[in-house]
Amino acid sequence: MALPSFLQPYLWSYDLKRMDKKKHKDTIITAILNLGDEKAVSWLFKNYSLNDIKRPLKNPTRGIWHKESLLYWQKILGVKAPRFKQELAYFNLDPNVNLNLYKKLFKI
Repeated sequence: MALPSFLQPYLWSYDLKRMDKKKHKDTIITAILNLGDEKAVSWLFKNYSLNDIKRPLKNPTRGIWHKESLLYWQKILGVKAPRFKQELAYFNLDPNVNLNLYKKLFKI
């Protein structure tokens, strides 16, 4: 079954007709929590369990998340991720981001 068309702005690079709600759930959940409006978030919580929604917050995908969105949803849902994974999850265009992160975390 295809995803509703109102989710297309949050999954802009995907063909919603080909996405599987179960198979692609982490991608869908991440995109909606990261960028979604009230209607999309409401749909998300009606279609996925709380454990399903928390999983991508505990183990966030590298380089995908807006820092504010990830921190917001982690706080709202009482979820923490390992510090290193958390830092790597933030979207950042700085080419030295990983070097700076390693220096910060390992005090180099």
